[in-house]
Amino acid sequence: MPALICGSLAYDTIMVFHGKFNTHILPDQIHILNVAFVVPDMRKEFGGTAGNIAYNLKLLEGEPLIMATVGGDFGPYRERLETLGIPLTHVRSVADAFMAQAFITTDLDANQITAFHPGAMASSYLNKVSDARDVSIGILAPDSRDGMLQHASQFHDLGIPFIFDPGQALPVFNGDELRHFIELSDYVAVNDYEARVLEERTGEPLSRLTDRVKAFFVTKGAEGSVIYTEGQQISVPCVKENRRVDPTGCGDAYRAGLLYGIERGWSWQKVGRLANTLGSIKIEHRGPQGHEPSRADIAERYQAAFDEPLW
Repeated sequence: MPALICGSLAYDTIMVFHGKFNTHILPDQIHILNVAFVVPDMRKEFGGTAGNIAYNLKLLEGEPLIMATVGGDFGPYRERLETLGIPLTHVRSVADAFMAQAFITTDLDANQITAFHPGAMASSYLNKVSDARDVSIGILAPDSRDGMLQHASQFHDLGIPFIFDPGQALPVFNGDELRHFIELSDYVAVNDYEARVLEERTGEPLSRLTDRVKAFFVTKGAEGSVIYTEGQQISVPCVKENRRVDPTGCGDAYRAGLLYGIERGWSWQKVGRLANTLGSIKIEHRGPQGHEPSRADIAERYQAAFDEPLW
């Protein structure tokens, strides 16, 4: 059955700074920040949270169903999704708007500075979760403020289990709203920094927030990830990459693994291992959708990392 992915479809302009941000940004001068980086490498990629998650879920031969709003410059992305066989049934065009666009600068330590133009994404509230049929699971990925608030309530009211993935949208919600998202959701997925922001915004410790959902996933980069469920903490080691090229989209790859494993009722350990495997494969390639492993390639990487078959 399809997994409904509410989020953005965006173009990513990715630039690489051949240095380290921390040598150019002076902590005691941050209040008057005026800094420029020369970026010799630049490329434009297909991206957006919904597009990236759907792409990775399709690699697993899952059934991604995107719900997003797009602008008049959607043409090239439309062709890509059609070629990949990802349905556009719930992709709504908004007249006189650009696609959402991210401008990402990455340094040699894989740190990133991102500027984001929401464009047509601001109209995501026009989409309704109830329009999607026979959905088994969903994810609420970063999107417009109004769209995320409405879609969370719609998922909950329809009884569709979903992952709350606040990501880059965290700053636009206050503590009460974030607590409400968690109460409506079945699962939460954040990185370790976002977990700390959730604690700060809600005024509640992670131990209390994790008790409110079936599973709470926290990624920790090279340290792997931790799954909080039913009072337990399940540590899942990272899958060692062969080379580190670009972290853009690794979190979305991880979330595709979560959707795939949860829908199939896998153990939490196995769900986390698949998610970490996808993140490891992604970081070895440029762009959020630049990797093209076969299903067999994914299974081989998983087997090598965890000494057990994936399928």
